[in-house]
Amino acid sequence: MTMTIPRAVLFDMDGVLTDNNHFHRQAWKELAAELLALDLSEDDLNHKVDGGRNPEILERLTGTVPSAELIARFEDAKEGRYRELALGNLQPVPGLRGYLEGLKERQIPAVIVTSAGRLNAEFGLEALGIAPYFAGMIRGEHVQRGKPDPQPYQMGAALLGLTGADCLAHEDAVNGVRSASGAGCRVVALTTTQRPEVLTAAGAALTVPDFTDWQRWLNG
Repeated sequence: MTMTIPRAVLFDMDGVLTDNNHFHRQAWKELAAELLALDLSEDDLNHKVDGGRNPEILERLTGTVPSAELIARFEDAKEGRYRELALGNLQPVPGLRGYLEGLKERQIPAVIVTSAGRLNAEFGLEALGIAPYFAGMIRGEHVQRGKPDPQPYQMGAALLGLTGADCLAHEDAVNGVRSASGAGCRVVALTTTQRPEVLTAAGAALTVPDFTDWQRWLNG
């Protein structure tokens, strides 16, 4: 890779730190059928579900602004089901730990920028054992406008006193790539949930299957 070493790296969580989106998608399919009477298609999962906060996803799926009651009911049920499916099954994406260690050695800070809420974020970090590598986190409840809006990545960079242009971002979803690129980040997307050409069309500068050899890139 010939990219310039960034001042900071911003990581999405689901599909980037761990290849877990099949658990999220299964939970969405089950709860959309149960609570919304919707049979979600692959297109729904690819373009409406992946990347974003639950209220925004519900609006994309139903075409109407969801009530606070529906948001709370759906969030409790869907995220609880996700954690049931994922419990004991989360593993870091190949190469992640070495990459994070390389960032630490070079004193390049890392921040998580995720649409997940507190419970899911803590669940994931505990399962992966990587919390000490991150200088901070932007979660779904911290933003007013979720992905694909640039705000989450703008806030992630601002945590470090930087702009998006200073940062490398890693995403796996179309809406996430649009969010990060809209914030000015150079985006290297993981192909854990989408085809390379789809991510490139959304704004990714490069696509990779995982983080294998990224520590070597940092070390030149």
